[in-house]
Amino acid sequence: MADDGTILIGKSEKPEVLLLKLANRHGLVTGATGTGKTVTLQVLAEGFARHGVPVFAADIKGDLSGIAAPGNSKPPFVKRAEELGLKYEPDQFTTVFWDVFGEQGHPVRATISEMGPLLLARLLDLNDTQEGVLNIAFRIADEQKLLLLDLKDLRAILAFIAENAQELTTKYGNVTSASVGTIQRALLVLENQKGDLFFGEPALDINDLMKTDRDGRGIVNIMAADKLMANPRLYATFLLWLLSELFEQLPEVGDLDKPKLVFFFDEAHLLFNGAPKALLTAVEQVVRLIRSKGVGVYFVTQNPLDIPDTVLAQLGNRVQHALRAFTPRDQKAVRAAAETFRQNPKINTEQAITQLAVGEALVSTLEGKGSPTMVERCLIAPPMAQVGPITPQERAQCMRDSGFTGKYDTMVDRESAYEALMKRKGMNAEGSPVEASTDGGGGILDTIGGWLGGPKERPKTGPGSRGGPLPQSMAEKIITSAARSAATSIGRQVGNAILRGVLGSLTGGRR
Repeated sequence: MADDGTILIGKSEKPEVLLLKLANRHGLVTGATGTGKTVTLQVLAEGFARHGVPVFAADIKGDLSGIAAPGNSKPPFVKRAEELGLKYEPDQFTTVFWDVFGEQGHPVRATISEMGPLLLARLLDLNDTQEGVLNIAFRIADEQKLLLLDLKDLRAILAFIAENAQELTTKYGNVTSASVGTIQRALLVLENQKGDLFFGEPALDINDLMKTDRDGRGIVNIMAADKLMANPRLYATFLLWLLSELFEQLPEVGDLDKPKLVFFFDEAHLLFNGAPKALLTAVEQVVRLIRSKGVGVYFVTQNPLDIPDTVLAQLGNRVQHALRAFTPRDQKAVRAAAETFRQNPKINTEQAITQLAVGEALVSTLEGKGSPTMVERCLIAPPMAQVGPITPQERAQCMRDSGFTGKYDTMVDRESAYEALMKRKGMNAEGSPVEASTDGGGGILDTIGGWLGGPKERPKTGPGSRGGPLPQSMAEKIITSAARSAATSIGRQVGNAILRGVLGSLTGGRR
């Protein structure tokens, strides 16, 4: 295929293509189950990779893994290629597999600190009061210079808050044991669902998702999501976290000849179902602004009504497979889908949506100056890689060849909030008492200052890390306890809290 800056989607009376230079204007692939959305997703992913654009996509059913294996000349694919005036040429693409649970791909992790209170509150389904307590936990961790890396760190800081609620309430607001207990129970549920495997180090480096192979093709990153879908909220939160990390870390680049990365968000309705207004606003802003970072976001879902209007308005490239109109809601969805297209006088769009066959779609993409083309009914091009899952042996070989085997496979548990708070209690990481330190402190003023403005820092232990607090000696603990009431009247010097969340860079910058 000629490198003309376009990706072939299919053919109507003319080839229907996606312009690479406008691919970062985002897109939407919709249609009922079994109408060909996954095949369309694979066609787009192959097209981007072929032009040197890395791809990230979630694989809900395992079918998308076939992109790593060469296609086979099945008669339907050969026939479709001939109908489009193409020669069917089997192809395969360099693929890296990822898996939150570390079973079908390299482990994917984020730290609690990177996730931030907004997304964690969404993940744990907390109310406003409980989310407020979670924000207090992050604020105190910042001021006390306690690293929040995994779930046990968050549990430890919450326990610290509960134990010191009386002192903390006067400064941060009301903290009740009931709210802390609710958050702790939600963390336990998440841990029982193996969500604890997601939090920790080494955290995913997003630059590892934006690589090309030795032939200059974009690497296709596949997230195994079949088991992850057992916890849909974790799935949606993970993808939103990844999107926010891309937004916060990537520099502004304006409009490029082709995107730096294309992000496919399958089962997109899970992101928006029951999402609070603040989160919806954040998603809208990310989708609107991440374009200038060179990232294209493509939502894949059954029904266009799954996407809020404010987000839908940002999606310029559309592929609409068949929808069924058996119920009033279905009929409303058909009308809504038809109205979002630039109308073609040759096509009754609303009627066509219900008549499309498998492998057919209505297509409208952005052209020239960014205006949408008139909607066309077209046959979708066949994928050139394998359609359907690869074998476990083939997947294992891809993992061995990825170059990430030694980087992410082993979880690292370095000293963080949990260990630091245990030391303050005179215990080791296993919860057993340790022999009290005989090292002297810096006097009562240092001790009170440590309580007011945070403990003394350890030296940095590695690139990008913050030092944890030094453990208190027994004498310091006694003085701290005696001075606590006086400390309230003296007041504390408050450092600037680190701003986090899905739009941290918009509201104050990334830490």
